[in-house]
Amino acid sequence: MTAYNDLERRFARLAAIGDAIGILGWDCQTMMPDGAATERAAATATLAGLSHELLTDPRLGDLLAEAEAESSSLDPWQRANFHEMRRAWVHATAVPADLVEASSRASSAAEMIWRTARPANDFTALRPALAEVLALQRQIGAAKAEVLGCSPYEALVDHYEPGARTAMIDPLFNDLADFLPDFLGRVLDRQATQPQPEPPVGPFPIAAQRALGERLMRQIGFDFNRGRLDVSLHPFCGGATNDIRLTTRYDEADFTRALMGVLHETGHALYEQNRPAPWLAQPVGSARGMAIHESQSLIIEMQAARSHPFMEYLAPLLRETFGGTGPAWSAANLHRLYTRVEPGFIRVDADEVTYPAHVILRYRLEKSMIEGDLTLGDLPGAWAEGMKALLGIVPPDDRRGCLQDIHWPSGGWGYFSTYTLGAAIAAQMFDAASRETQDLLPLLAQGDFTPLIGWLRTNIHCKGSLLSTTELLREATGRPLDPTIYRRHLERRYLEAEG
Repeated sequence: MTAYNDLERRFARLAAIGDAIGILGWDCQTMMPDGAATERAAATATLAGLSHELLTDPRLGDLLAEAEAESSSLDPWQRANFHEMRRAWVHATAVPADLVEASSRASSAAEMIWRTARPANDFTALRPALAEVLALQRQIGAAKAEVLGCSPYEALVDHYEPGARTAMIDPLFNDLADFLPDFLGRVLDRQATQPQPEPPVGPFPIAAQRALGERLMRQIGFDFNRGRLDVSLHPFCGGATNDIRLTTRYDEADFTRALMGVLHETGHALYEQNRPAPWLAQPVGSARGMAIHESQSLIIEMQAARSHPFMEYLAPLLRETFGGTGPAWSAANLHRLYTRVEPGFIRVDADEVTYPAHVILRYRLEKSMIEGDLTLGDLPGAWAEGMKALLGIVPPDDRRGCLQDIHWPSGGWGYFSTYTLGAAIAAQMFDAASRETQDLLPLLAQGDFTPLIGWLRTNIHCKGSLLSTTELLREATGRPLDPTIYRRHLERRYLEAEG
């Protein structure tokens, strides 16, 4: 057995442990009885610890060094796999085990405090625990930065989006920050001249909502032989290899959020179900970072499912499902409803136009905190200033300001940028797919996603982590990430008559 073969065997074991953790995590959010929480946490922690031990085994470092000498005999997929193995090993070994453990404990404690501090609007209660999380994240970033040759904040971002650097993110976000305030004003002015959307009136039985969601999932291409749909407090896509678990949440008074949530998570799920089969147990078979993953959910939900052509298909289907009649159930009204723009304080409730502003704000603030330019004491004020500059509104309290997200208390520093990077990538991919497949939009009006999903499978899904994000995007669309395409999409949808 060569060193590379031994590495593949070891990483296959790591993938199996990851699958077990994924199913345990899904069960925790959907079906686990409350009384099992302590034991489940211990079991999951044990598996996570075992995975970390295998990944930081000194022998693994020796094998990577030996396999380097064999690299000339590897094919392109094997070489890419070796690169991803080394990347995982570097991230794992750069941080001392005691720092990993301390960060995990601090994040768990801060998250529990956050769950009560947010509804109580009590940032003071969270601040000491959050300060400990921040201090440890700075240490982790600094440790990884030494090995990766980048800044500590970039090292944290790199964990979620391989190779992403502020030299790429800052110009794109600055460009959007300059564009959005004036654009938002024009959208609101235009919207004021249009008919107000009329929300369909319920109730909308949960059984009917679920049946509709599953019907659309099948239509888009989700394989229920290798996945399922369930309910959780916070919708997500998880599970294991060839066992993809989606969740949503239902409201009998409003079907719109659950439906788009299902379509969003289906985008994630299709990426997972169509990863390269020969490499599913290897790092190269994994999705290419969270920006690409977000793009796959947003290309289904935002680019396709909120388009006017798809609403032409969806409107009669909704009338059939819920027995709706009248103008509220027309395609035109539903399109206005699903593309309604209104600045608000809460990120997860934001529309397509204002959502990037929420992300840019968080990106700038967390970067400043990691770099030491912003203290937690000044965070609420900086948040209010940023919201006013980007959206023209100021949150009346911290519950609707800096307390609203779970990311920072739970240790997810460096993640936020992937949301808007994913939105820009989705726009660029949809633009390329539409140009290559002339009947893509007309077929969406018939509920036919075949050309779009076929394009994604060929250009994105089956590539796994063979290429970097930039290489993948260039091969798929003919250019690196171009924010002008994203801006053009927003202008066409919200200032022109979208076709």
